[in-house]
Amino acid sequence: MTGKRPQTLLDARYSDETATATPWPEAEALLEAAELFWISTVRPDGRPHVTPLPAVWSAGALHFCTGPQERKARNLAGNAHVVLTTGTNTWDKGYDLVVEGEAARVTDDGRLRELAAAWEAKYGEFWRFAVRDGCFHHGPGHAYVFSVAPRTVFGFGKGEPFSQTRWRFDLEEH
Repeated sequence: MTGKRPQTLLDARYSDETATATPWPEAEALLEAAELFWISTVRPDGRPHVTPLPAVWSAGALHFCTGPQERKARNLAGNAHVVLTTGTNTWDKGYDLVVEGEAARVTDDGRLRELAAAWEAKYGEFWRFAVRDGCFHHGPGHAYVFSVAPRTVFGFGKGEPFSQTRWRFDLEEH
């Protein structure tokens, strides 16, 4: 990510009159704390693929891992556009986040060691990864690690007041 603060906008069409835009640091804290995300990728024939996975927020991006032969890794080889969603499974309370961006493979072993430590700190010992050859290793298999720097994030406040906030990161200077 560029390190720039995103443009923040409350969408009044989908927000109560008393709602205000959620500050980016609050959304970022929710991304950091979330345990489960749903990733949406696109199959080679254009059909969507959605699956749950754990992810780690680090250095302004979400990070996830997947085996090289898994459907999401194969989809990303042809189309790096992804959406990651997280939140609560209720209608009238909680906050949902939708992160849109492009997945980029992380292969630097030093950075992967930092991310492996973050996974274990967040999810516990089961998620302890060894790092070598640009991959996470766990048991007999290995996994690719991807980073998704947000381009656009949508936040949905549920309950009183309902709200929709949009954060844009990809604005060009004109």
